[in-house]
Amino acid sequence: MKFYKYHALGNDYLVINSQDLNSQDLDSQDLNSQDLNSQELNSQGLKLELTPEKIQKICDRHFGIGSDGILLGTIQPETNRFSLRIFNPDGSEAEKSGNGLRIFSRYLWDMGLVTNQPFLIETIGGTVKSVVENSGQMVRVEMGKVSFWSNDIPVAGEAREVIDQRINVGEKEFNFSAATIGNPHSVIILPEVDSQITKKYGSQIENHPLFPQRTNVQFMKILDRNNIQIEIWERGAGYTLASGSSSSAAAAVAYKLGLCDAKITVKMPGGLISIQVHEDFNILMSGAVTQVASGEISQEIFDI
Repeated sequence: MKFYKYHALGNDYLVINSQDLNSQDLDSQDLNSQDLNSQELNSQGLKLELTPEKIQKICDRHFGIGSDGILLGTIQPETNRFSLRIFNPDGSEAEKSGNGLRIFSRYLWDMGLVTNQPFLIETIGGTVKSVVENSGQMVRVEMGKVSFWSNDIPVAGEAREVIDQRINVGEKEFNFSAATIGNPHSVIILPEVDSQITKKYGSQIENHPLFPQRTNVQFMKILDRNNIQIEIWERGAGYTLASGSSSSAAAAVAYKLGLCDAKITVKMPGGLISIQVHEDFNILMSGAVTQVASGEISQEIFDI
């Protein structure tokens, strides 16, 4: 199974083309001479299913290749549309990932499947428009519209905009605002943010009963009208150096609360992402992508 590894500001993903899950264990003559259905393909080892267990093994940084997740892409270049499934390293599936979308866009550009013209990518969290710039090193994505409504995110309780509400986490109480841009986020504003507080409370907030589908968590510091700093706990992945959807959600909350203007630079441990928040809370995100490596995943890692 072929893989292509990229990182977006230190948030690394493996891109796998869904066509490459059908490995050629039989030669083309054998395949042409048989009418194999999917069950037979599985029985002969021709089709590899990305189970949660396999995803966990592939993403493991000691027993696998190591990554913050897997991007499983389906390529339909004749229609200029592409679809993407996003898997966290714990094997769960995410609805949307800003960094994942930028990385997948760069992969499509590297494969010669797109040019510098806009194209569409379908995800569980909605369809986005993407364009690759600066010889592949920068990608701009129209991420979609942010909602703060509890039914959309979702957040338990009565229907409401979840803005500046309280949440108890162990002995600690925080004020948080929740948002969705196709996946759930909870943003907590503090005078100072760091990795320690994120790692201490991130998992507890992610799995809090308020969030029936769990939540991504951002601890945010307002630097000025055009700059914020965030530390990120990503649902299903843990502490993360950078996140495009987290940047989008945090910037939208800062704008919603009147703490920032529409153009916001998001500072993260992995680097910077630029966010434009439109009046209707549609988000335009721009950030860097770096190619790391490509290769083949050995069957042997699944046998141990």
